[in-house]
Amino acid sequence: MAELIAFLARALVDKPDAVSVAQFEEEDGTLVLELTVAEEDVGQVIGRGGRTVSALRQVARASGTKQGRRVLVDVVD
Repeated sequence: MAELIAFLARALVDKPDAVSVAQFEEEDGTLVLELTVAEEDVGQVIGRGGRTVSALRQVARASGTKQGRRVLVDVVD
């Protein structure tokens, strides 16, 4: 799942080498993915009105549903 988010984020940014995704699980079984990008690329990942990051979250949620898991995506600045 982290690979999917990293792949999509690398396609959106100017500095794809700076993209990283940290993955950890909360006590209730929720999978949290923390997306880190270069400082100047944060706006591109968030998108106008948050639409791009919302779409990334939707893709992650849909993928998590297939696995029976709850998935959260956070953009770390």
